[in-house]
Amino acid sequence: MARGEGMGGKPVIGMIVPPAAGAVPPEPLALYAGRAEFIAEGLALKALSPEGYDAVIERVEELSARLAERGAQAISLMGTSLSFYRGAAFNAELIATMEKASGLPATTMTDSVLEALAALGVRRLAVATAYRSAVNDRLKAYLEAAGFEVTVLRSLDIEDVDAIASVTSETLIDLGVETCGAAKDAEALFISCGGLQTLPVTEPIEQRCGLPVVSSALAGAWGAMGLLGLDRRADGAGRLFQV
Repeated sequence: MARGEGMGGKPVIGMIVPPAAGAVPPEPLALYAGRAEFIAEGLALKALSPEGYDAVIERVEELSARLAERGAQAISLMGTSLSFYRGAAFNAELIATMEKASGLPATTMTDSVLEALAALGVRRLAVATAYRSAVNDRLKAYLEAAGFEVTVLRSLDIEDVDAIASVTSETLIDLGVETCGAAKDAEALFISCGGLQTLPVTEPIEQRCGLPVVSSALAGAWGAMGLLGLDRRADGAGRLFQV
């Protein structure tokens, strides 16, 4: 078996994920299990806050090297707020650090989201998040600096990472529909936080709101596949996956 080739001969994508357990997120497995193999390492993030990110972000270099040793061919940092919270220059620095440590192409969930929004040709956004105000403010500033207009932002006001897993599909649909309803002339809904399980709710929200939905969890999987030039299309995941 060649380096960077999985047990079934599939390309291997490495993911740095916030939870300590280091499990591969469900979205890439549901969307692309037949096309790629996914491996992960965990940062042990405890809080969705600048202080929480500061406590673990230095480990990105170490985990990138570890994923390369395990056979990854590309690496993605699967945590949106981890990569946007210090601004665009820091996001670029993170990518450079991952690439240097691993010798592999790398991206972040933030870059994957921006790539997804560009692929859909949208600029005016309704934004729904898991975060509290300190993180929401940094996300809004990041998006605006990147040329997007945030028409409205609504959030679940969560800081405890473990609480993300208890957010239900019903809660996410209600949040998405309410956020779209409060938006003025939005061209898309962006749901930010890679831990939110958005695959079951993307198409229902798109149908009810009439807008494309880009979420961290799905865009992260989509962007990671793009690192290796793999087919990113998938059924049942919303408009982005038909582009």
